[in-house]
Amino acid sequence: MLAAIRPAGKPEGTWALPKGLVGSGEGPEATALREVAEETGASGESLGKLGDIRYVYTWAGERVFKIVSFYLLRYRRGRLGELPPEHAHEVAEVRWLPLAEAPRLLAYRGEREMAEKALDQLANQAL
Repeated sequence: MLAAIRPAGKPEGTWALPKGLVGSGEGPEATALREVAEETGASGESLGKLGDIRYVYTWAGERVFKIVSFYLLRYRRGRLGELPPEHAHEVAEVRWLPLAEAPRLLAYRGEREMAEKALDQLANQAL
């Protein structure tokens, strides 16, 4: 299963992976663990990096280059949807998605690719 979010302001069925800005003095892996907990209510342990997504978008007339690093996490504790009050406004909905269906259900191409990588990595571990 995969913990997915519907970001606040996005239409029903817009499923995405938790992500956010790297905090001061924080590495990308620590950021991934923190953001998953803040945006889903669940926490886990890292099984390693899946990869990066790079893209460009425009904000206030400026082009912004962004790199988002994704990690495969194993669930350890917490309850989906029990979000810290200071982060609840960021997320409209949290749901477990079957990992095998995530490449079809996630809204963004790069995140669908990360779900494929997670499936491949888990299949290779099972061998």
